Amino acid sequence: MMDAFELNKIAGAVLFALLILFGTKTATDLFFKAHAPEKPGYDVAVTEGTGDSAGQAEKEEVALAVLLAEGDAAKGEKVANKCKACHTFDKGGANRIGPNLYGIVGRELGTVDGFAYSGALKGKGGSWGYDELDEFIANPKGFINGTKMAFAGIRRPNQRADLILYLRQQGDDKPALPEPEAKAEEKPEEKKEEAKSDGGEAAAPEKKQ
Repeated sequence: MMDAFELNKIAGAVLFALLILFGTKTATDLFFKAHAPEKPGYDVAVTEGTGDSAGQAEKEEVALAVLLAEGDAAKGEKVANKCKACHTFDKGGANRIGPNLYGIVGRELGTVDGFAYSGALKGKGGSWGYDELDEFIANPKGFINGTKMAFAGIRRPNQRADLILYLRQQGDDKPALPEPEAKAEEKPEEKKEEAKSDGGEAAAPEKKQ
């Protein structure tokens, strides 16, 4: 049998081992304690675009007169396929869900015989000029609030111009196309500045010694 001295030695060894174990755990917790972030998730660095770069991404609006001058009626005939479910384009063609569109360019609004126009369109007044057609094709309900036309519109300006050129062909009268505005002439001051930038100022004559 073990005497009291040996039992004390064993008990002391066990206590010492426990002290080492818990002491090590406490030290580890102190050095490697995880801290919860103030905000959940991860911070992602994002470079904000400047107003200038955002503006450069947007295309400059091109005047309708320029688009018509550069447009193609043959392409417009293909665009018109979107409209053939509701309209006819030939002379004397029947009205469908929408009126016959032969001769629409320059025609007064709401004047096709036998078609029941909405009160909003009949009350609009005016004629189908190039600007009016462009606005209506782009957004029918925006141009005439209350129109029966359910078409959402054509967003691309060049496609609208092509379509208008095709509509112009489908008519006895073909109103003259608007002329693009000529570029403003350079001012004399601007020409002087360009001359300086190209050739520089004349060098001053050297003084004789």
